[in-house]
Amino acid sequence: MEIEETSGAEPGPDLNLDSKAVDIIVVNWNAGEQLAACLDSIARHADQLVRSVILVDNGSTDGSADIAIEGLPLKTIKNGDNLGFGRACNIGAAHARAPYMLFLNPDAALLPDSLKHTVSFLQHPENRQVGVLGIRLVDENGDVQRHTTNRASPRTMFTHEQRAVQFDHLDSRSVDHVIGAFYLIRSEIFRKLGGFDERFFVYLEDVDLSARVQDAGWGIHYLADATAYHKGGGTSDQVKAKRLFYSMRSRILYSFKHFTPIQAMAVMATTLLAEPVLRLGRAMKRRSRAEMGETLRAFIYLYRDLPEIARAAVRGNKK
Repeated sequence: MEIEETSGAEPGPDLNLDSKAVDIIVVNWNAGEQLAACLDSIARHADQLVRSVILVDNGSTDGSADIAIEGLPLKTIKNGDNLGFGRACNIGAAHARAPYMLFLNPDAALLPDSLKHTVSFLQHPENRQVGVLGIRLVDENGDVQRHTTNRASPRTMFTHEQRAVQFDHLDSRSVDHVIGAFYLIRSEIFRKLGGFDERFFVYLEDVDLSARVQDAGWGIHYLADATAYHKGGGTSDQVKAKRLFYSMRSRILYSFKHFTPIQAMAVMATTLLAEPVLRLGRAMKRRSRAEMGETLRAFIYLYRDLPEIARAAVRGNKK
């Protein structure tokens, strides 16, 4: 692991010196121009609230790990390999010292009000039980993304749409989960809960953390008064078979962690036996050989990984 200070700017004050300081953690994997735009947005809209930006690179090969933004207190951690999103977040969080951590995807970008409204909200005494905060996310057309979800259940594990909170996201409210693209959490909570569960290589690690935040008695809030940009899809679009594989793998792990054994077995059986038939049937109906190939590869990865999934599922079921 290689750690570099890639900017001449000094980090902001430590935890005990500035109660409004935020450490921003960005995990990168070949994000290229998206990463540059993300970091540039932080430099422009930090509002003197950002103590440091911690860039954790998961073995990028496009040169994006060598980026430097003038005036940005940037620390780059080069893992050398793709260690997974959750583990990379935890590595970055270990270097954070501010009272708040913002996990920001490289396909997201801050806007002028992204930080000042969120930090002010968390600082208000009446919101002291809010542990995690998400905000309004808009795409390149200015359309508001409906990204909050209800708590996952065995019935709703298979489609995000079934878990999504059905409201226009134009007003603020308490929710069960906000998307990890802009995930602001109190540092004390993150550390008490042990951070992200590293058994989730990618997908559902944020949903799992939100569930544990709620189980620990903290609230999760969606704040419509602050806005950030989010492209969506991000660099995971680059490898479709692997993306599907990791999605199904995380679904099984989440089920064995949060559901009853019978419910978890039902989710696993449906994933392993029914889903490939349904997905391949849909690909055949579309006459898409590419989709069939990606689907077959994803399930081959999944079947081969079943012994490791089983070992992971029984390790520390309630992290």
